[in-house]
Amino acid sequence: MSTATFGPGPALVGRLRPPPDKSISHRAAILAAMGEGSVRVSGYLDADDTRSTLAAITALGAGVQEIGPSEEMPGGIELEIRGVGLRGARGGSGEPLPIDVGNAGTLLRILPGWLAGQAEGTWVLDGDESIRRRPVDRIAGPLADMGADVSCREDRLPPLVVRGASLRAVPQTLDVASAQVKSCILLAGLLADGPTTIVEPAPSRDHTERMLRAAGVKVTARDLRTLPGLGGPPERRIEVEPVARLHLGAIQVPADLSSAAFFAVGAAIVAGSDVRLERTGINPTRAGILGILNRMGAASWVEDERAAPGGEPVGTIAARHGALTATRVTGAEVPIAIDELPLVALLGCFADGETVVTGAEELRHKESDRIASVVDGLAGLGAEIEAREDGFAVTGSARLRGGIIDAQDDHRLAMLGAIAGLASEEGVEVHGMEAAAISYPGFERDLRTLTGSGLL
Repeated sequence: MSTATFGPGPALVGRLRPPPDKSISHRAAILAAMGEGSVRVSGYLDADDTRSTLAAITALGAGVQEIGPSEEMPGGIELEIRGVGLRGARGGSGEPLPIDVGNAGTLLRILPGWLAGQAEGTWVLDGDESIRRRPVDRIAGPLADMGADVSCREDRLPPLVVRGASLRAVPQTLDVASAQVKSCILLAGLLADGPTTIVEPAPSRDHTERMLRAAGVKVTARDLRTLPGLGGPPERRIEVEPVARLHLGAIQVPADLSSAAFFAVGAAIVAGSDVRLERTGINPTRAGILGILNRMGAASWVEDERAAPGGEPVGTIAARHGALTATRVTGAEVPIAIDELPLVALLGCFADGETVVTGAEELRHKESDRIASVVDGLAGLGAEIEAREDGFAVTGSARLRGGIIDAQDDHRLAMLGAIAGLASEEGVEVHGMEAAAISYPGFERDLRTLTGSGLL
């Protein structure tokens, strides 16, 4: 286990291109493997999680040629992926084919949608100790409704066993807005016997829908308006048509908003900071943290907004230090800010008033129980913060003492500790800093770039 110490200070100043988007990288590799012919993927994230996805599709028969580092996207690589076709996943006879997902929860929850509809074959998806604590019943249930043959430990935990079967087009209503669960069902719907509809209680990130449309799949989505006075966002209904084959064009992966968010939040809470985060994906179903920053009065905005190949909007996120006001984040906002909610807790430490997050039960099923780990971690640094069943409450004091935080094998908790250290009075020692490599291998290097030589 590696230990690193951060802060206090100096300010974050300068321009940086964050690493490629992890969520889009996973999807690009999986859909390219499901397609026919070769697909050029530019700026694929080179990290532990996304390497697990490349290993998985290789085991399933796809050809993966690594051309070299990306010139446009630091931390990315250029790939040529040769697909096996929608119904051609390897694993058709003999012993079940093991698929090691490592620590990649996105891979664990999306890939089974494709495998479930194969004509034959058995696959066992398993991973590290953290993955084995992450429930898969929310994908196993909908897939079973569609006729899939799936099973898991204790009916909810990995390993997840998937056997190929004929799938039925069954309407699905999700209890929790989850882009991973939705994506799994969408991929299964491509192999079903008719159009598959999904109703989610609130809009979740739509990277899969965008990529499927780019591949020629008919995917429609519309909001189902709630009655005035009931509150909350409109439910969203998505429908996907089954297809015989996928044909993707070239895919260009933008910079990862979740990675950029650490530096934007750092700029907001560290005096003297002023950063520009270039070519960052600003998909509105993903960019909840930007709205939260603005609502808290942070000096942040988007410059140079445009559409990247494949339909994902990108831009430069600008952020600088300023006074913050507490806010409330409710379940309506959680799906589009789920990965950044730990950073909201850190913002709350420096905001005037009480910052409250509710409706975020999903945080308990991440790499760690992120409600417990974030609350315990920040409390250990001197924050006035308490856990709630579905979120947390933070009372701002405009200061954080510092101390020690255990990353608990959670990459976002490791990076949270580093940013907290810069804004703290005494610095923060992060135990298990190597976890950052799961999604952002160059995090410490890029943090040094923005802080100069003052970073310990």
